[in-house]
Amino acid sequence: MTVRIFVPRDAAALALGADRVAKALAGEVETRGLDVTLVRNGSRGLHWLEPMIEVETAEGRIAYGPVKVSDIASLLDAGLATGGNHALCLGKTEELPFLKNQTRLTFARCGIVDPLSLDDYRAHDGLKGLAKAVAMTSADVVAQVTESGLRGRGGAGFPTGIKWKTVLDAPINVEKGDRKYIVCNADEGDSGTFADRMIMEGDPFVLIEGMAIAGIATGATKGFVYIRSEYPHAIATMTQAVEIAREAGILGSSVLGSGKAFDIEIRTGAGAYVCGEETALLNSLEGKRGIVRAKPPLPAHKGLFGCPTVINNVISLASVPIIMDKGPVFYKDFGMGRSRGTIPIQIAGNVKYGGLYEAAFGLTLGQIVDEIGGGTATGRPVKAVQVGGPLGAYFPRALFDTPFDYEAFAAKDGLIGHAGITVFDDTADMLKQARFAMEFCAVESCGKCTPCRIGSTRGVETADKIAQGIEPEKNLTLLADLCNTMKFGSLCALGGFTPYPVTSAMNHFPDDFRPVPLVEAAE
Repeated sequence: MTVRIFVPRDAAALALGADRVAKALAGEVETRGLDVTLVRNGSRGLHWLEPMIEVETAEGRIAYGPVKVSDIASLLDAGLATGGNHALCLGKTEELPFLKNQTRLTFARCGIVDPLSLDDYRAHDGLKGLAKAVAMTSADVVAQVTESGLRGRGGAGFPTGIKWKTVLDAPINVEKGDRKYIVCNADEGDSGTFADRMIMEGDPFVLIEGMAIAGIATGATKGFVYIRSEYPHAIATMTQAVEIAREAGILGSSVLGSGKAFDIEIRTGAGAYVCGEETALLNSLEGKRGIVRAKPPLPAHKGLFGCPTVINNVISLASVPIIMDKGPVFYKDFGMGRSRGTIPIQIAGNVKYGGLYEAAFGLTLGQIVDEIGGGTATGRPVKAVQVGGPLGAYFPRALFDTPFDYEAFAAKDGLIGHAGITVFDDTADMLKQARFAMEFCAVESCGKCTPCRIGSTRGVETADKIAQGIEPEKNLTLLADLCNTMKFGSLCALGGFTPYPVTSAMNHFPDDFRPVPLVEAAE
């Protein structure tokens, strides 16, 4: 009987030697004449254990990790092919605490299936949502998504159903060649985030299915996946998956034989962070410089090539198939308040157990950082966590009772963003972190609006003066004023959200903004 051994092909695992492990394992298996098939799966999201390999047994999958090339011989000697005991044996994969306590809906297949096997995808409930969608009217599909309470997982948290309804109702002039578009924003540029990449590398068909459902729901016939250039493995996997889906009739002139057309193209970004902003992304897709457009008009009315366009991020679209399959009531039973369903929390930085943890909205920051993340990797006390990428606010331990919920975060002057959490221990200098936020904005600004372009540059200069003890009170006031101007005067979220890390650092860690005692500065 052929035994299947799974070796991840996820970029994080590859960076830690997964390809070398797979090659060594294949060679050793051949030498020993073992009846083994290697499957290159996506990551389970337990990044501190990568490369984590699994063997399929009658009792379920058994995990081993982190595995190095030098471990292969001893693993096979210990009976790896039958789930034998070894120092690297972690036990049954599904019983690992980090996985066992998750609620995996969007990531239900990630790390389990062969990412490029359509048969594997179908065997794990794939395409059920699309099959139901093509048998419904567009309005009914939109109603299902609206009822589920799904909100944009890219940061703004805007209700997905409302966006889709706007595009569905938008008129187009077919005689002039107008059409509606679905654009997937896969320009995952926030530090400490990797959920989009994991989906594209580990379960690409769920994104394709979600986009096809969006097309059916809105009357769009063309979709684009805009992937950041720093994700070559995701680009390659998505490109192959689209070709496979097209050959299987999932994409093309008649989706699943329904007579409804929808197709997808993969496009690569050019490294600009600001192209994560939807209108800058549209400019880039059109072959123009990636600068922000003024709104209105909104993309839902006048988007790609001047046509009505849905722009959703990867996780938003990948959440749709299970809503259509299981129903909106099933999905909205998870979560709290207006934050329904699940959210893939990405834990990174100075943390013991970094990785992806999908759970219903409502976990507190303390539970995520201390219980799930295990505290800092250094063993030192946690000083702060930044939630929402480089433009997210810093939360001190005093706010660790804040639940993971859009409204709860807004009430604490924070934002969930893409649900990335970066952990810092007590050696972090929050003045330096505030300066970094301003510097990041200055470097990444498209330059179109003055508050962002000039404000961030002046912010760096002001932070430097504070660090040198030059008129600290005056410059602290100036920095706060700059943040206020950027927040309310910037054209897009890059300049508008940069104040979040700066003001939160100033408010919660005031001692870090007085590196030189005032008495010494006066002297």
